[in-house]
Amino acid sequence: MIVKEWCSFCGECAGVCPRNLIQVREYALVFKEDECRDCDTCIKACPINALEKED
Repeated sequence: MIVKEWCSFCGECAGVCPRNLIQVREYALVFKEDECRDCDTCIKACPINALEKED
């Protein structure tokens, strides 16, 4: 997952992740990519479109 520079670290993505793989830290998202199943729930939940799927 790519986190864009305008991410506000609001935590919406972390709150909807069905596998609880995202944690919001002080001005950073900690994401366990190796366990992600690419469901895109976090990307869809972002209110400011600050998340993007990696190619």
